[in-house]
Amino acid sequence: MLNHFTNTELISAVVVLIFLVVVAVVGFVHRRGTRTKALRNRFGSEYDRAVLEHGSSRKAEAKLGDRETRVDALKIRELSATERERYIAEWHTVQSRFVDYPKAAVTEADDLIAALLESRGYPKDTFEQRAADLSVTYPRVMEDYRVAHAIAMRPHPAEASTEELRTAMIQYRAIFDELVQPQKPQEKRSAA
Repeated sequence: MLNHFTNTELISAVVVLIFLVVVAVVGFVHRRGTRTKALRNRFGSEYDRAVLEHGSSRKAEAKLGDRETRVDALKIRELSATERERYIAEWHTVQSRFVDYPKAAVTEADDLIAALLESRGYPKDTFEQRAADLSVTYPRVMEDYRVAHAIAMRPHPAEASTEELRTAMIQYRAIFDELVQPQKPQEKRSAA
């Protein structure tokens, strides 16, 4: 069959085939780079954390995609005005306890964040799963959440200095403020 083609026709066919392969590879690399950039922008430091945890950007991106799919299936909702007021009052109580009982207040702040997440529709789960779910919608507060939680979970009050406990309360406050407020329309779109 190849006898019917001239050398020029065969060379032309090979050149076209090589061109198509190069275009396909460039398109794949570009699309992958665009996805990587989008995930880095969306997840921030959580993207880097996932790469370190999973050993490659490809595996990390697959896991981050799994997080997005999981959270999209959840029934996340805004707090009602009554719930918001109740949580704000609870936060003020926790915050006021910090002066006399800093370790207890930090632990209570951790519990309050977990309860707030559950009220919003995040499932009651392990901290790591809650953090993974939360990272989809609130990636900016993830590092604070992880650090504050680690301080709160230290078994003995003496293991955390007053300064560390104060830092944890400040971090919990930032997380609380993000979670208790309704999302603006552009935040909802970027979270979807």
